[in-house]
Amino acid sequence: MDALTPVRPMPDPLPAPDPAPALPGEAPLAMPRQDLRVRPAAGPVPAEVGTHLTRFLVIGGAVLLTLLAAVEMFEALAVGGVTILEGMVLALFVALFAWIALAFTSAVAGFVAVLRGGPGPIDPDLPLPALARRTAILMPTYNEDPGRVAAALQAIDEGLQATGRGDAFAIFILSDTTDPDVWIAEERAFLALRARTGGHDRIFYRRRPKNVERKAGNIAEWVTRFGGAWDHMLVLDADSVMTADTIVRMAAAMEADPRAGLIQTLPILVGGRTLFARMQQFAGRIYGPLIARGIATWHGRDGNYWGHNAIIRTRAFAEAAGLPQLGGRKPFGGHILSHDFVEAALIRRAGWAVVMVPALPGSYEEGPPSLTELAVRDRRWCQGNLQHAAVLPARGLHWISRMHLLMGIGSYITAPMWLGFLCVGILISLQARFIRPEYFPPGATLFPQWPAQDPVRAMWVLAGTMGLLLAPKLLAWIATMADRPARRACGGGVRLFLGVVVETLLAGLLAPVTMLSQSAAVASILSGRDGGWQPQQRDDGSYPASQVARRYLPHTLAGLLLGAIGYAVSTHLFLWMSPVIVGLALAIPLVLLAGSRRAGLALARCGLLRTPEEAEPPAELRRATELRAALPRGEAADAVAELAADGELLDAHRRMLPPPRRPGRDPIDVPLVVGLARIDEARTRGEAAAGLSRAEKLAVLGDGRALARLMALPDKEAVGELSPPASPSSSGGARPLASPVS
Repeated sequence: MDALTPVRPMPDPLPAPDPAPALPGEAPLAMPRQDLRVRPAAGPVPAEVGTHLTRFLVIGGAVLLTLLAAVEMFEALAVGGVTILEGMVLALFVALFAWIALAFTSAVAGFVAVLRGGPGPIDPDLPLPALARRTAILMPTYNEDPGRVAAALQAIDEGLQATGRGDAFAIFILSDTTDPDVWIAEERAFLALRARTGGHDRIFYRRRPKNVERKAGNIAEWVTRFGGAWDHMLVLDADSVMTADTIVRMAAAMEADPRAGLIQTLPILVGGRTLFARMQQFAGRIYGPLIARGIATWHGRDGNYWGHNAIIRTRAFAEAAGLPQLGGRKPFGGHILSHDFVEAALIRRAGWAVVMVPALPGSYEEGPPSLTELAVRDRRWCQGNLQHAAVLPARGLHWISRMHLLMGIGSYITAPMWLGFLCVGILISLQARFIRPEYFPPGATLFPQWPAQDPVRAMWVLAGTMGLLLAPKLLAWIATMADRPARRACGGGVRLFLGVVVETLLAGLLAPVTMLSQSAAVASILSGRDGGWQPQQRDDGSYPASQVARRYLPHTLAGLLLGAIGYAVSTHLFLWMSPVIVGLALAIPLVLLAGSRRAGLALARCGLLRTPEEAEPPAELRRATELRAALPRGEAADAVAELAADGELLDAHRRMLPPPRRPGRDPIDVPLVVGLARIDEARTRGEAAAGLSRAEKLAVLGDGRALARLMALPDKEAVGELSPPASPSSSGGARPLASPVS
C-alpha cells in the first residue's frame, strides 16, 4: 500500500473532561509599532566576503545581460528611427528582461552551490543537539478544517516527544475563525488532540473575538500576551507540517547564533492530487531548491521571510517588527496585508540577521489545488505587495531588504507589463499593415522617416530572452539528475525529463491566463477596490463547468480577439503569438483540466510529476496523512446543536470564553444585542439558532450570559409547536440535556 493511501475514517471520540486551562499564564511582552520615518539604532550584521562577491556577480551579471539585450533590441527597432510606440516597446522590454536576467544569474549561482554541495548554515547530518531554551510552535488558523490542523500538530508533537526534547516546545493553536460552526469544531478537535497526546500542559488554544489585522495581528496578540515566556516562536501555516528533526535543529541554530533574528526554511509542496497541484508540487521540488540556494548565496544574512515554516527570536520580533498602520484609505492604507516581507525588513533594520536554510529538509506545505484558487490567493497577495511601495522609503532599511520589497511588487506588476508589451507590439504591427506611414512629419527634416524594424535581429533577441527564461529549469533538471537518490525517487531520468517537459508545456499554456488575471487584479487594486481576505480552499480544485466558463470567458474572448488581429496582420505574427493565443482561447478547458483530480492521478499512475516526498514521505508527513484520513472530515456540524448535545464540550467552551463585556468601558456589541432579542422571542433552541445570523451566532456563543439563555431554551423534542416562549427567568444557566438534539 502507498504510504499516502488514506485509511478508512474513524469517529473522533468525545473528549474526556479536561480540567487543564486552555491557555498558560500570561507573560506580556511589549511590541511597539515601528515608525518608518525614524532610523533605529542597529548593531552590525557582518556579511562574509563570499556573499559580497556573489552579489557582485549575480547583480552585475544581470545588469550586463540587460545592457546587451537593450542594445540589441534598440538596434532591431532603430532601423528607421525610434517611434513613440517603439520607444514604449523598448522600455517595457528592458524592464522585463532585467527581471528575467536577475532570475537567471541567481539560478546560476544556485546551480554552482548545489553542485558544490555542503549543508549550509545548519547541517542535517550532525547528531541531534540538546536544547536549553523554549520554543512556542504557533499555528494560526482562519476558518480551516480543524481535523487537518489537529492531524498536523499531532504528528509534529509525537515526533518531538520521540526525540526526547519535547519539553522545550509547546504548541499554540491561534484561531481567528469567524464561522461559529468551525469555531466549536476547533474546540472539540483541540480537546480531542489533548486527550490523544496527553498534551494538557503543552498544547493550547486561543480564539480572538475580533481578527484585527488578520494573521499579523494574530501573531502580535500572542507576542504581547505570552511572548515573554518563550525565547523563540516557530510560525506555521494551517497546511504546514515540519519534521521534529528539522524543528530541533532550527531551535538549536537559533541558540547558537545570538545575532540571528529569523531562520527561514524552504517549504516543499506536498499532498497534491489535482493536475495543477501536482504541477506546482513538481516544479517546487525540482526547481525550488536550486532557485532557493541561489537566493540564499547572495542574500546571505540579509534574507527574507515567507510568513511560515520559520523560527523567530521572540524578543527581536517584539522589539523590531511591530507593523505600522499605513496612511490613506484601502486598498493601500490601513494595516499591512503581506506582512512577512516587511517584518523581515524591520528585523534586519534593527540589526538582527535573517537567514535562509534551503538545504535543510523537513519543511512542508500544500499548494492551491486549482488555477482559480491561485488567482484568489494572488489577488490578496497582489494588494499586499503593492502596499509595500509605501514601505520602500522607510529609513534605515538595508538595501537588500529594499530589493526584497521591490521584487515582491515586481512579481505582480510584471504581468500588466507583459500584457502592455504584447499590446504595443500588436499596435506596431497594425500600424505597419493598415496605416499609411508619414514619411515627412511636421517640422524641418532633410530625410524621410522610414518606419521599419529588423525582424531577424528582433527574433534572435526574443529567442535569447526565452532561453534565459527556461534556463533555470534546465539547470535544475541537470542538478536533480546528478543527485542519484532524488533522481530515482522521481521515477528515473526518463520520467524526470518527461515531467519537466509536461510541466513546462502546461505552465506555458496557463501563463497567459495568469497574466490576464494578475493584470486585472492590479487594475482593480489601482482603481481603489479592496480585495478582502477569504479562507483558502485546499483540497478540491474542481469547480462547476458553468462557473469556470463565466470566470474565464473574458480570457477566451481576449484570446480569440488576439488571434483574429494576428491573422489579419500576417501569418508570421499569428504564429509568433500562438502560445498566448492558444492559452487564452482554451482557458476554460485548460482550467477544468488543471483542476481535475482524475488527470492528476492519471499522471501519477504513469510515474510523471513525481517527487521524492511522494515516493518516500518522512514519518511526520506520513503520520499527518494517516491521522487526517482517520479523523472526521466534511462540513462542521451546527455549533448550537453540538454544544447542547455535549455537556463536557459546553463546559469546556464556557471556560475558554474571554471575560464578559465591561459596561461603560467596552463598546456595545450590536450583533449580541440583536441575538439576545431573537433568543427572547424564540420558543425553542432550534428556532433561536435558525433565526441568528452568522455574526449574531458568533456573538451569542462568545458571551457567557447569552449562551446560558440560549441553552436554557427547550429543544424541539420536549416542546410542541404552540409552546410559549421561554421565560427570561430561565436564563440563569443551562439545564442538563438527557438526549442530543436531532
